[in-house]
Amino acid sequence: MKFDPKIHHRHTIRLQGYDYSQSGAYYVTIVAHGRECLFGEIVDVADVGAGLRPAPTATMKLNEFGKIVQRAWFDLPKHYPHVELGTFCIMPNHVHAVIILIDVVAIKRHPLSEIVRAFKSFSARRINELRKMQGVPVWQRNYYEHIIRNAEEHNRIHLYIESNPVNWIKDNENPEMKK
Repeated sequence: MKFDPKIHHRHTIRLQGYDYSQSGAYYVTIVAHGRECLFGEIVDVADVGAGLRPAPTATMKLNEFGKIVQRAWFDLPKHYPHVELGTFCIMPNHVHAVIILIDVVAIKRHPLSEIVRAFKSFSARRINELRKMQGVPVWQRNYYEHIIRNAEEHNRIHLYIESNPVNWIKDNENPEMKK
């Protein structure tokens, strides 16, 4: 269904008046179109319990599409010299990432939205070439973003991203989660 502003009431989650091209750290979540599990699967799940035993474990095993997403992520600084890559995690149907925009003299600064758009375009084009489905959506139209305001918040987000595979069993994006 095409976007119809009379039916679809999309509200921006962006901070009004904020310049998203200025230096800083940004947390983003980008979800696959239809929440389809395109990028691989969670494996080696071990619920080892509480107490003195080790924490639960799980690993994200990337398929070919997931590897394309990973390459597109690591290629971003080649296209945008003012981008540094922070914590990053590919899940079966979404991606969590920290993107850091740095001050670089005499380089055109692109806003966060342009960088996310490019990431989605680069990865979708390559995925669609591989699956021979040109023009089929890979990603949802929008994405979630949050301005990281301090070191404590950055650390909390880093830990959340790192622990995402372990928490897949109860993730709202997990289509198998019991609602």
